[in-house]
Amino acid sequence: MKILFAALLAASVTVVFAQSPPEETSVTLAGKTITIHYSAPSVRGRKIFGPGGLLSNDPTYPAWRAGANSATSLHTDADLDIGGLNVPKGDYTIYAWIQDPDNWQLIINKETGQWGLTYNPKMDLGRVKMTMSKPANLIETYKMTLSSTGPKTGLLRLEWEHHIATVPITVK
Repeated sequence: MKILFAALLAASVTVVFAQSPPEETSVTLAGKTITIHYSAPSVRGRKIFGPGGLLSNDPTYPAWRAGANSATSLHTDADLDIGGLNVPKGDYTIYAWIQDPDNWQLIINKETGQWGLTYNPKMDLGRVKMTMSKPANLIETYKMTLSSTGPKTGLLRLEWEHHIATVPITVK
């Protein structure tokens, strides 16, 4: 019986992670590393954003964990400017304010280690407006990308469904 239970548990965990697998993106700017850990959900024929969308059912809506499962984590080895927000080196949680699906705000939150459906706005370091665009085709699987745009500058890009949101990053 214990072997059967263990096999079923292992299969269940595999299915959960297969639906929203863990992902990582990182970039090195000015010799300092910035890393984000998130889980990547897929659309699977569902409406994601806006009233009646999948995310509107989350208890933290319109704050979204910027992924699935555990809250999305950010680690930076450098002091940063993210879209005009001063972010000291350290660990943070990233959320996106998606009340208006076509105008997102990136939220940098000082609370870390929580499950994704827990959000305490009193712990926000701050929020910044993101630049929005539309992809040519549906983006089935959510993706976050950190990329370099210069020796001390980079870009954070979030893309899913019919939305692409970006914000510039500068190492101070």
